[in-house]
Amino acid sequence: MADLDQRLLMLIDDEPAQSRLISALAAREGWRTLIVRDAETAIATLGTRQGMQLSAIILDQWVPGEDACALISELKSRRPALPILMLTTSTSPLLAVEAMRAGATDYLVKPVAPDRLMHALRSATTREAPRDELAPLTEKMPSNPDFESMIGASPNFRKALAVAAKAARGHSPVLIESESGTGKEMLIRAMHAASPRAKMPLRIVNIGGLPANSI
Repeated sequence: MADLDQRLLMLIDDEPAQSRLISALAAREGWRTLIVRDAETAIATLGTRQGMQLSAIILDQWVPGEDACALISELKSRRPALPILMLTTSTSPLLAVEAMRAGATDYLVKPVAPDRLMHALRSATTREAPRDELAPLTEKMPSNPDFESMIGASPNFRKALAVAAKAARGHSPVLIESESGTGKEMLIRAMHAASPRAKMPLRIVNIGGLPANSI
């Protein structure tokens, strides 16, 4: 991993105002930012001297030249270990799942708060990835994630699915709370199916029937 003052970020974005903002925020923590305006230039840049120095990539969902998820997949095929963050105005959980299946490290909804952006960059570049988890997520996730079977139009529902989809990629304990019969187990199964551990067994234990000292 490059030293803090040597980290180079490639920003794939054709919006000058947003590019300036993200570059300024990244600079606060020692990042240098290389801005490219379209998918073709981004792919070509990977093979350059600067491209070999990259520590992370941020791309806008509406980057010219290619579908964002297709671009993520292409970039990951060329540089599997390079963290990629996607910027979007969409809160669709299905888009979040699709982006992660393509290989995105994180999914940032615009307007993204400075602290949120910095946390995403820190997490992407400092967390040691467990062995075997740098392979493309498409190899680890089912072709039809269970998130796709969860239907709802409520903004709160869609936001909850987006949060769950992101949490599925992590390695921290997750607490899911709701009333009985609202679909907690279905959400748990969807998160397991969308996680890098999808091929491992899922064990569900009813702790309500266990003595406290056995839990």
